[in-house]
Amino acid sequence: MNIEVVKIIVEGSMNLSTALGMEFLSTPEDDTCMARMQVDERNRQPFGFLSGGASLALAENVAGVGSSALCPGCACVGIEVSGSHVKAVAEGDTVTAYARLLHRGTTLHVWNVDIKDTTGDLISNVRVTNYIIKQKK
Repeated sequence: MNIEVVKIIVEGSMNLSTALGMEFLSTPEDDTCMARMQVDERNRQPFGFLSGGASLALAENVAGVGSSALCPGCACVGIEVSGSHVKAVAEGDTVTAYARLLHRGTTLHVWNVDIKDTTGDLISNVRVTNYIIKQKK
């Protein structure tokens, strides 16, 4: 999925994605996209591990970027995020979110997002539902 146009919008201003250090990546598949985030002081909890909330934010943001790439001119907003964290990631590591579109309706998109560490171990699995709002002209 080519997300380059959406990346320009996201990276053009301060927002949660830029504050937490997310980097969005295009993929060759039409139904997937990716994001990376280094675990550091912006997104770790006091014990030095990636915050579960930051993992959920990464998943919701990569799914939102994917929906936005599929629906130019629409506002794509998360309406449900549900995840399970299965492993901790220490500060200094990098996590990668792999988002795959499960359902593409006219008003709802459902994404599965697997977040993995640099060794490929699963950190979190997240389901994201986005509501697609057609912008009025």
